[in-house]
Amino acid sequence: MYAIIRTGGKQYTVRPGDLLRVEKLPQELGSEFELDEVLLVSGDKIHVGEPTVKNAKVTVVVTQQAKSPKLIVFKKKRRQGYRRLHGHRQLYTELFVKSIQAPGGEVSEAEKTAQVIDPAKKVARLAKLNLAAKTPEAKKAREEKSASSAARAKAPKKKAVAKKSSGGAKKAPAKKKASK
Repeated sequence: MYAIIRTGGKQYTVRPGDLLRVEKLPQELGSEFELDEVLLVSGDKIHVGEPTVKNAKVTVVVTQQAKSPKLIVFKKKRRQGYRRLHGHRQLYTELFVKSIQAPGGEVSEAEKTAQVIDPAKKVARLAKLNLAAKTPEAKKAREEKSASSAARAKAPKKKAVAKKSSGGAKKAPAKKKASK
């Protein structure tokens, strides 16, 4: 089963279990809500809305609120000395499609669950890993690794062996005449 929904002025085709990035929505991280602007639902029967399908709902869970990668906007007019450089990072909300409900009562559920990405928990987890890296065992392992790499650096290097040419004999360089 799939549905076509409208949010943020755009239309998206969704299936249960899909992850979807839409324009920023005023919802809390991990909150579950329903999108009512369903334009089409396809299951056993296809329901087309005029403009939306009545009694059809798509249940979603907010998994992430973040900024997209930076886009560079550069304007230039040749030979005029006109140059403008701007960067833009769009805010977005990532949604997990939990279920789709058709107007006849038919419901299609996702097989997996939503994994919410909380930036505060991520920072705490990274800080915990950095603290674990500062333990005496971790320091000892780093010192052993650096000692072995230093020993490899001090080892004598092998001399390069000249390769024999496959084509005929090489010409000897011309001798310079001694000036008197």
